[in-house]
Amino acid sequence: MKKIDIVIPCYNESGLVKDLYNELAKMFDNQLAGYKFSCIFIDDGSGDDTLRHIEELAEGVGTDSARYISFTRNFGKEAAIFAGLQNSTADYVAVMDADLQHPPILLAKMLHAIENEGYDCATARRIPGKGESKAREFFSKCFCGVINWATGMELVSGMTDYRLMKREVVNAIVSMQERERFIKGIYSWIGFKNKWIEYESVERAGGKSKWSYRGLWNYAKSGIIAFAPSPLRGVIWLGMVVVFISFVYAIKLYINSVTGARPWKDTTTIILLLLFIGGVIITVLGVIGEYIARIYMEVKRRPIYLVGKSNIL
Repeated sequence: MKKIDIVIPCYNESGLVKDLYNELAKMFDNQLAGYKFSCIFIDDGSGDDTLRHIEELAEGVGTDSARYISFTRNFGKEAAIFAGLQNSTADYVAVMDADLQHPPILLAKMLHAIENEGYDCATARRIPGKGESKAREFFSKCFCGVINWATGMELVSGMTDYRLMKREVVNAIVSMQERERFIKGIYSWIGFKNKWIEYESVERAGGKSKWSYRGLWNYAKSGIIAFAPSPLRGVIWLGMVVVFISFVYAIKLYINSVTGARPWKDTTTIILLLLFIGGVIITVLGVIGEYIARIYMEVKRRPIYLVGKSNIL
């Protein structure tokens, strides 16, 4: 009997852990009766009693069916996914959210795509539906467009972290040890044959989204810096354009002063030029600083996560 590990990052999801497990158990008793599943819950430093609910579940169903890792603090969803994949052992590994917005029934379609259609992995792609913010959908499309243009990768609007993978795909992801992780970019970078499974977004079963617009902005920025050297190249072109504009404008001012069309002394022009060039310099330093900060974080080689408690031997 083939095994499927299901990695479930959790952050303040105490009221949904058992409901999700029951939904999965029901599906594996019916549509996927020929497979054995095990959940790997990753408690990402939750501030509620998520860990207690996970421990109770593991005691009730056994460690063969419910394993868990609890971080010492909140390390982020990317670290939680990495921890789950790193500790998985099954033939296939799935990643899904704990809030029941990722329909468990899609696992059957994903498994069919891998075993019968020759795919290495299958990924859920969300199409607008209930509970979907129009603004967030718009920014998602913009982000995918920008990062695809900047990196040459293929990020699809609406793509989620919900996917099922063969063991070799998981091994490839785990082999990438960068500290500042952008899992959607990693999925695209490693290649492998992937099938998109579309589904209509649904409302959360409980609680509210842990992603703020600020968090989404930082996530997008992290993805661009992690996979796109183009901002640095863009800085070079920006500098060349500024130099060219300044040179042309200097010639214009000189001609005006010689012909008497306009006096050379123009404090407004000088102030505007200084502000413009100063703004460009600050922007350039900011872009370079982001990359230096990323390098700084990587060379320290700190662990991606720290385990506070676990039932995985």
